Amino acid sequence: MNEKTKIAVIIPAFNEEEAIGPLLQELKKELPEVDIVVINDGSSDGTEQIARNEDVNLLNLPCNLGVGSAIQAGYKLTFEKGYDIVVRIDGDGQHPPEEISKLIAAITAEDVDLIIGSRYIEKSSFGNTTLRSFGIKLLALFLSIICRAKITDPTSGFWVIKRNLLYYFCNDYPYEYPEPEAIALMRRHGYSYKEIPVRFRARIAGKSTIRGWGSVYYMIKVGLALIVDRIRPINPRFEKSKLRSFNGSA
Repeated sequence: MNEKTKIAVIIPAFNEEEAIGPLLQELKKELPEVDIVVINDGSSDGTEQIARNEDVNLLNLPCNLGVGSAIQAGYKLTFEKGYDIVVRIDGDGQHPPEEISKLIAAITAEDVDLIIGSRYIEKSSFGNTTLRSFGIKLLALFLSIICRAKITDPTSGFWVIKRNLLYYFCNDYPYEYPEPEAIALMRRHGYSYKEIPVRFRARIAGKSTIRGWGSVYYMIKVGLALIVDRIRPINPRFEKSKLRSFNGSA
């Protein structure tokens, strides 16, 4: 990575007033040279004002569009602004800012388009219920078969991507199950990924909406969505082998 490399961290956030302030303060301390973009996904609490108080870049969506749409909005903004590398983390504080440098180092050293921070490559203290762990393992196996490349953490939102993949995601990004579907779709278009082990932590506030038997049900729905994605024809316009260099705008 050279001094001219432009890096941004995007944070989709919906009603994260308890978590977003401490998270932004951590980010500015750990990565003072990196630009931060909060995508406020129609929050009804103090998320927007806290982001303004922290003096970071803020993109306000007109209503709650969901995490997939919020992420894509962040990708579009950062592509238009000319960023070379974009980090995506969640707004609930599960992704420690001190781990981001490790991901950035990996994306600059490896000949891949996406680096995924995984909880499961190494033994982790990150707690999941038995049902949730089973569902994630099942989905990981299915996605690994589809992608013909091993993946251990298909629902991790701790990502770093390069500009060429950023362009693809600006134009084609799944809304309902963004992480596993995006991995499957990018692989079909010729892009590559690699997982590296990172530490996750408990969310600062709030609870996951996917718990108990809902975890297994969620993974089954994701599996069905992946099957549908396999039926969809790929768009030749976005195949990696046919894209020009992305040193400028699209």
